[in-house]
Amino acid sequence: MSIEVFGMIGSGIAALLLGLFFVRARFRKASGAGRILILGPVFEAVALAIFAAEHFLAAHDLMPIVPRWLPGPLFWTYFVGAALLAASISFITWRHVNLSAPLLALLFLIIVVTIDLPNLPQQIHERLFWTLVVRETAFAGGAMVLAGSVLPSERLAGATLILVGRVIVACTFVFYAIEHFLFPLFVPGVPLEKMTPSWVPAPELLAYLVGMTLLVAGVGLLIRRTIRIAAASAGAMLLLLTVFFYMPILAMEIHTSLAVEGVNYVGDTLLFAATALLAGFGADKQMADAPLCS
Repeated sequence: MSIEVFGMIGSGIAALLLGLFFVRARFRKASGAGRILILGPVFEAVALAIFAAEHFLAAHDLMPIVPRWLPGPLFWTYFVGAALLAASISFITWRHVNLSAPLLALLFLIIVVTIDLPNLPQQIHERLFWTLVVRETAFAGGAMVLAGSVLPSERLAGATLILVGRVIVACTFVFYAIEHFLFPLFVPGVPLEKMTPSWVPAPELLAYLVGMTLLVAGVGLLIRRTIRIAAASAGAMLLLLTVFFYMPILAMEIHTSLAVEGVNYVGDTLLFAATALLAGFGADKQMADAPLCS
């Protein structure tokens, strides 16, 4: 096992254990769907810790992703790693979330604008390009909902953040659902370029099931009465995919050249699961809850 893989997995495990420790009191106070929603920041912190470790331990591999016009690419690689780590610690300890959540949303949006969108003219017809753009935007949307939920309920900014972020996540669910229906042989969850392994039984059925769950949850996020259950259902489904689909793949690839990729797929799906759960935050704020459809 390489130092990068060891560090990424170790960071994720440490974040999970600490997150579960610090969330105990809030978990006991929650009930129903709220009990799984309250774990959203914990799983977000785990994924962020995994990617922070990657930025520190594989900085030279990630450095070419930095836009060419930006000087000091190695510095910016470490800077993003530090930002992800700071957000992870904030979500674990539940301190200064009113700062870390909006800054994390801003970071993901900056990635979309500076790294993804400049490739639009060359890759406008590429499925993977749009999958990545939508993914980063959804991650920003989840952080926006969290940011709005910790602001005072009378603040218009909080309600606006929740509404905009939740709509982004809902649209992402629908977009990915369509991808699952059109390309059922690619891995489910975040439908990237990896094909579903041959040992997985009924891969098309799995893709259709995940796609239908995302479609229903996407619509549910836009209806006041179903926001929390839609977010919890999608988040739970993606968590199950992480544990029972991507972790076994990682276990098979752990001693191969695909190990880092395997950890990334676990982290991506876990971050998407956390994003789904965060979309259910602030559901008690009247302006955010105003249904877009009846």
